[in-house]
Amino acid sequence: MNQINRVAIVGGTHGNEFTGVYLIQKFDQFQDLITRPSFETVTLLANPNAFAAVRRYVEKDLNRCFLKQDLQDSTLGSYEELQAKSIQDTLALNRDKQADFILDLHSSTANMGLTIILVNSHPLNLKLAAYLSQINPLVRVYRCSFKSIEENPFLNSLCELGFAIEVGPIAQGVLKATLFQQTEELVYAVLNYLEEFNRGEIPSTNETLILYDHLSIVEYPKKKDGTIFGMIHPDIQDKDYQPLLPGNPMFLTFNNETIIYEGSSTVWPIFINEAAYYDQGMAMCFTQKQQINI
Repeated sequence: MNQINRVAIVGGTHGNEFTGVYLIQKFDQFQDLITRPSFETVTLLANPNAFAAVRRYVEKDLNRCFLKQDLQDSTLGSYEELQAKSIQDTLALNRDKQADFILDLHSSTANMGLTIILVNSHPLNLKLAAYLSQINPLVRVYRCSFKSIEENPFLNSLCELGFAIEVGPIAQGVLKATLFQQTEELVYAVLNYLEEFNRGEIPSTNETLILYDHLSIVEYPKKKDGTIFGMIHPDIQDKDYQPLLPGNPMFLTFNNETIIYEGSSTVWPIFINEAAYYDQGMAMCFTQKQQINI
């Protein structure tokens, strides 16, 4: 990639995550904020029906509808599946509108702070993530890479360049000014970096990057019938990105028994007690903290 010609900023992939939705509305009203000389910046409200209903999705999680095989399957016709195909047509297949970089804006009820979510390890994505974490120490980088683009169900699979920004904690269906402003500043930093990239003047960054690599999904304790019978232990609530050692408490059952982490090595949980994941029984994600050279 020698030149970035079009950047897409996407909000409302989940309809009840208002930070991205209202940033899109602001950018549409004040387009000079996202205008840069060397490329076009476009905005997209990804799931307007879910936003109107103040719901994560209408029929199916839109951010799980971008598997290549699903996009090519003409028998899939739920609202979100059709919406995914429409977004693909706009951002990936239409040469006149094809995005060279996609920035997908999300928010979380978990204490995720300012998180960059990478779905691949393209050098430009890594360097940009390192730059953002360098200029803002609150930024953390979570990598949930897939073996191939065919296995990636996220909207960001439509473009090799780009990533999601996940901010929290914030309740579903509300705005929080601090997180709104912090996300907005990250968007401007991304656009400024890409402008300098096009000019051949990439800002210098550290040669290393701290990453939190995805390890596994951890479910809530459940009864035989599948119902949850425990909750996040108070000792780790809101402790996203903090180390969890073997023997540390993880869950507290409804009869006040503590369930400890029985692994053999330290992990760094994230998405702890995310409200959107209760229907899947998902309590948190385990990550491994590491430093890489870029």
